[in-house]
Amino acid sequence: MKHIFQIAAVFLLLMGCGNKNSEASASEEQGEETGIVVSQDQFDTNNLTMGTMEKRTFPKMVETSGMIDVPPENRASVSAFMGGFVKQTSLLIGDKVKKGQLLVVLENQEFVQMQQEYLEVFNQLDFLKAEFERNQILFDEKIASQKNLLQAKSNYQTAQARYQGLGEQLRMLNISPSNVEKGIITSQASIYAPISGSVTKMNVAKGSYVSPATEILEIVDNEHVHLELTVFEKDILKVKKGQKIKFKIPEASEEAFNAEVHLVGTSIDNTKRTIKVHGHLEQEDGNFLPGMFVDAMIMTDTIKTWSLPEEAIIESEGNHYVLKLIAKKDGSYTFDRVAVKQGGTFDGYTEIISNELNETDQFLTKGVFDMIGG
Repeated sequence: MKHIFQIAAVFLLLMGCGNKNSEASASEEQGEETGIVVSQDQFDTNNLTMGTMEKRTFPKMVETSGMIDVPPENRASVSAFMGGFVKQTSLLIGDKVKKGQLLVVLENQEFVQMQQEYLEVFNQLDFLKAEFERNQILFDEKIASQKNLLQAKSNYQTAQARYQGLGEQLRMLNISPSNVEKGIITSQASIYAPISGSVTKMNVAKGSYVSPATEILEIVDNEHVHLELTVFEKDILKVKKGQKIKFKIPEASEEAFNAEVHLVGTSIDNTKRTIKVHGHLEQEDGNFLPGMFVDAMIMTDTIKTWSLPEEAIIESEGNHYVLKLIAKKDGSYTFDRVAVKQGGTFDGYTEIISNELNETDQFLTKGVFDMIGG
C-alpha cells in the first residue's frame, strides 16, 4: 500500500509540472501573437524603412475658401454710350484682343443727327464771335447799348458750350469732330477695346440692337490674378498681412499652390459674419482662370512638435496606429502596433500626440499599410 501512495504522488508531481510547462508555452505563444514579425528577406523585398520621431515645425491653420479673381483694372465691361444696331463684330468668347482693337461697329441715325447739330454750331461760331466783338467795340465807343452787348456775348458763349459738348459726345462715340468739320458725316460708331485680354462674355450678334445700358461684351486680363477668400469672424483676428497661404483648386487639380495675404478687409458682412481677405499668388503662370473655386489654408502661427512621416501612420477601425520596433534578433524584426493621436499634417509629416513614445523609439516608416492591412 505504501508503494501505491508513492507512485501516486510522483504521478501528481509530474502532472503539475506538465501543466506549468503548458501554461508557459501558451504564455509564450500569446506574447508572440502581440507582435508583428518581419524577416530580413521580407524587409528587403518590400523596401521597408525605419526611422525615429523628429521635431518639426507645424503651422497653425485657418481653413477658408474663395475664388480666383482679377483686379478691377484687369476686367472691363464694354457698353455703348448711345444705342444702335450692331453693324459689325467678329469676336467669340475666348478670343484674345489688344487694347485699342476694334470690337464692334454700331449704326444709328441719331449719330448722323448729332453730327449735323455739331456742324451747324461750328459754322455759326465765327459769325457769333464776330458779332460779339463788333458789339464790344460799339459799346466801348458808346454807340451800342449794354443790352445788345450782353445778348451777343450770351449767344456766342452758348454756341461755344454747345460746340464743345457735342464734340465730346462725338469723341465718346469715336467719331472724329475734325472730320465732321470737313463735312465727313457717318452713320456708324466704333467701339474699341479699353484693355488687352480675353473675351469672357459676348452678349450681342450682328443685327441686334444695343441700348446704352446693355453690356456688349466683357474682357478679362488674366496676366495678374489673385485670391479672394472669405474668412469667418471667429478667425479674423488671427489673419495678418504677409502670412502664407496654401490653396488647391479641388475641381481641377490636387496640386497645392502658394500665396500670401496681401490685404485684410476692414468691414464684416452682417449676414454671413465673414470678412474678405485678398491674397497674391507666388506663381501666376498656373493657367488660373477667374471664377475658379479654391480651398485654402492660411498659416497664422507655428508650433514645434514630434512627428513621423505621413506614411508611417495608418487608420484602422477608426483609430490611428504606428508600428514600433520592440525586438530585432535572429535576422527578424518584431513590431508592436501602438495607438496614437495624430495632429496636423504638413509637408509630408504628421504631428504625433502620445505619452508612451519617445525620441529613441524606432518605427516602421514605409510599408505600414502592408503590415497592418488598413
